[in-house]
Amino acid sequence: MFYRPEDGHGLPHNPFNAIVTPRPIGWISTRGADGSENLAPYSFFNAVAYVPPQVMFASTAAKPDRDGTKDSVANIRDTGVFCVNVVEYAARDVMNLTSGPWDKEVDEFAKAGIERVDCDTIPCSRVVNAPANLECKLTQIVQLPGEANFAVFGEVTGVHMRDDCIVDGVFDVTTFKPLARLGYKDYTYVKDVFSLTRPGE
Repeated sequence: MFYRPEDGHGLPHNPFNAIVTPRPIGWISTRGADGSENLAPYSFFNAVAYVPPQVMFASTAAKPDRDGTKDSVANIRDTGVFCVNVVEYAARDVMNLTSGPWDKEVDEFAKAGIERVDCDTIPCSRVVNAPANLECKLTQIVQLPGEANFAVFGEVTGVHMRDDCIVDGVFDVTTFKPLARLGYKDYTYVKDVFSLTRPGE
């Protein structure tokens, strides 16, 4: 099968998200300039550089109360910081609850009963029991083609790792089963890993 996106795919559901999988989930916490709190998951997320460490996520929808974007991007524009919280399998339901189209006044930490604490390097909250948190300062927001597509890039200024996730000096993802997004309404998690050595190493 071949299709051009502008012509449509002819299938019951868009296959694009099912093709580009699995995708790690960036559970992004932000604080508005007015002190309001926000927490939302984004599956267009990844690490993009080692030195300095940098990450990105993309927001691809808009809310009527946020001038062409969503709460996370609007808050980051105002404050210049955000925190990425790693999502474990055990947190799948509360993560999903925070994905709702809530009004900007809604505090997703409170709505989902998620414990928070202040970050160390930026004025923002983080998820206390997440396997890891990446505190980030904004480097740039890139507007992509499309009505509400924004890619947000940030430099990591602080890293938290939960002690039980460190085994023999290695951050071991099998201790918490990181959640990943597939297509449609589907998710998966990592429970098995294997290693490969690059040629010349």
